[in-house]
Amino acid sequence: MAFDFLVPVEDKVLAHCELLPAQAIGRNTYIHTANDGLPVLANATVAIFGVRESRNAFEKKNEKLDVSAIRLQLYKLMLGNWNVTLVDLGDLEEGETVEDTYFVVKEVAAGLLEENIIPLILGATQDITYPAYRAFDGIKDMINLVAVDSRFDFGIHDELISSHSYMSKIITDKPNNLFNFSNIGYQSYFNAQEEMDLMERLFFDAYRLGEIANDLTLAEPVLRNAHMVSLDTRAIKASEMGLSPNFSPNGFDGREICAIARYAGISEKVAAFGIFEMENNMQSQQLVAQIIWYFIEGINYRIKEDPYNKTEDFTKYNVPNEEGELVFYKSLLTERWWVEVPSIFTSHTKDETPALLPCTEKDYLDACNQNIPERWFKAYKKGFN
Repeated sequence: MAFDFLVPVEDKVLAHCELLPAQAIGRNTYIHTANDGLPVLANATVAIFGVRESRNAFEKKNEKLDVSAIRLQLYKLMLGNWNVTLVDLGDLEEGETVEDTYFVVKEVAAGLLEENIIPLILGATQDITYPAYRAFDGIKDMINLVAVDSRFDFGIHDELISSHSYMSKIITDKPNNLFNFSNIGYQSYFNAQEEMDLMERLFFDAYRLGEIANDLTLAEPVLRNAHMVSLDTRAIKASEMGLSPNFSPNGFDGREICAIARYAGISEKVAAFGIFEMENNMQSQQLVAQIIWYFIEGINYRIKEDPYNKTEDFTKYNVPNEEGELVFYKSLLTERWWVEVPSIFTSHTKDETPALLPCTEKDYLDACNQNIPERWFKAYKKGFN
């Protein structure tokens, strides 16, 4: 069984836990130890595990990812007022080949998904997104993947999979379960024009760093529609990550990336979350621990909302336009917005009702001014392709 490949959390981390106050995360997490073995997964909400595989790194790693140091920072943070159960499964070391590592990551993540437990993967390199995405095979038909990343990571067609080209493999590999890919935080000078053209051709969504930094709420509907989120910490500015040479002067700051992680947690669809490309320095480890904290905080505030089921909790807006009309819904509880998209996924809905696409109030206001929201247009076109 794939879980047998998980290495227990190091003794030094466990010793540190003993010194923590009762309210600390480390004292309230079920941990894989050498003495007691794997924790019981029953009733678990989130399962953390590290992946120390780095052979497909685009920039070669000089040292292994120190997941224990991230745990030391995470465990000493205080619990929120949460109703979640955390388990720490330990780490996966490198397999004999990279493919062996991928196989085990896929199997571990799939085992957790089947139990409705959210895998929270701490990976040395972002190509680990690929086996985590493949873990949905046979569990969910179509996947919406969101990457928080300064690059699209399509790479070159004949290039072997690396942390800069894993998306090409996701797009081309069978079975092709990817319905939509969204990027949050790309920086134009890191991406070839051909990659931007490909995003347009496939009706994928991309949001520039400046666009999101100016209005973080733009990220919320994107993440609300995601099944998996892959966060490349190189989307964060170097000054926030300990001034490592592998990071850029431009990027999200600590507050922004934590807010994005919280949006990912709040999304009731997000079933897997990965953080990749961290550095082995104290500031990086502290920030990653805080990103995890905010993701878990978000999970605690999840609310399942469906405008079709509880109509009394929503206000419905019909907006006429040249094509007919757009139908929007606003939640009276959370003030979140949705818009109907005809044809998209109709074969997957029993009564042929239009799919509901998360959107913003600005999309509604644009529609009132006879401007079709771009996210609606892309989803509508994709329904016919």
